[in-house]
Amino acid sequence: MRSAFVVLHRWFGLFIALFLFVSGLTGAVISWDHEVDEWLNPQLFESQSVGPRQSPEALAAQLEARDPRLQVGFMPLYTEPGHAFGVSVNPRVDPATGKAYELDFNQLALDPVTGEEQGRRMWGALSLSRENLMPFLYKLHYSLHIPDGFGIELGILLFGIVAIVWSLDAFLALWLSFPSWRVWRKSFAFRWRQGGYKLNFDLHRSGGVWIWGVLLILAVTSVSMNLNVQVTRPLVELFSPLTPSPFASRTPVSLDEQPVPAISRAEALQLAQVEASRLGLEKPAGGVFYSPEFDVYGVGFYTAQNDHGDGGLGNPWLYLDGQSGAIAGSLIPGSGSAGDIFMQAQFPLHSGRILGLPGRILVSLLGLAVAMLSVTGVVIWLRKRRSRVHSVQRSRLTLAEVPGSC
Repeated sequence: MRSAFVVLHRWFGLFIALFLFVSGLTGAVISWDHEVDEWLNPQLFESQSVGPRQSPEALAAQLEARDPRLQVGFMPLYTEPGHAFGVSVNPRVDPATGKAYELDFNQLALDPVTGEEQGRRMWGALSLSRENLMPFLYKLHYSLHIPDGFGIELGILLFGIVAIVWSLDAFLALWLSFPSWRVWRKSFAFRWRQGGYKLNFDLHRSGGVWIWGVLLILAVTSVSMNLNVQVTRPLVELFSPLTPSPFASRTPVSLDEQPVPAISRAEALQLAQVEASRLGLEKPAGGVFYSPEFDVYGVGFYTAQNDHGDGGLGNPWLYLDGQSGAIAGSLIPGSGSAGDIFMQAQFPLHSGRILGLPGRILVSLLGLAVAMLSVTGVVIWLRKRRSRVHSVQRSRLTLAEVPGSC
């Protein structure tokens, strides 16, 4: 059985090595994506204008009136001194063609005083410019920028399969790391002084053993991030009921087929605030979005200081149907079934934000560790492969020297 597990671990590891190397390095960086992004692109995040700031709704309305091709997808419900007003946008349908307008941007930064545009970019573009560097790394982290095909997000699907293999391989690796329980201490040791291949082997085996638990969490949550609807929700529902999600129960449409919402952003916000009051949510409404693909409004409840949901299970969100305004779902951290809470914990665990700043530091270090384990694993395979090739060559030479063997 051990020999079979060795072969499985070898091929599983080779299959996922490149993906994990890229994801590990990018994960170490994007734990700080907001901070680095703001440092690289002050024009997208800072504002120097002096004077009374306009309301978020007024800024959004001016933008949509100025460019009828777009509608605001997400916007915060507050403005801050010295900060630009950042929004994401979606294309509307062109009445002349029946197709969605083609925009070369999906994020805009507005001056909160004048409403003028300060900067724009296409989030996720295949570009290493200052404006696009952090979004590029973020998308690279979970999809390698593999283009979609056959109506499928191929990069996300492939990374989800990699995460499943990684999760299974984690158990194989743990079992193989303890060939004999009588010498179990060796599986935790590092031969620092001997260096070379022996240290490389220890970094791979013992390094993986020391952080095995948190690596498994990263692997399992990676499955949830990429294959939430296809794999994780169905599996969790076998053990615990889940609160319906509009993004799991509805079939998305293309932007060309997007409906026109029957209720406005302001009406959706008002309805959400009534429901939030009924549920006893204490934080103010902090952000609102509209998804044309799902015809759903979402309203998040948080303060400006916690807009990224650092600490705990994140921020509460209420979802409303874009036609009727009825509540279509909710995400209330810490509430619901055991399955609901498990699902709520996936992104906070994966990003480390569940522990706040210490968790983000830990995830950055784990990203480097994942990249190291990928490299050391490939080095072990190359060393053993070279040994096998040399052994075969020596056997052939020996046979050739024996009289009558040819």
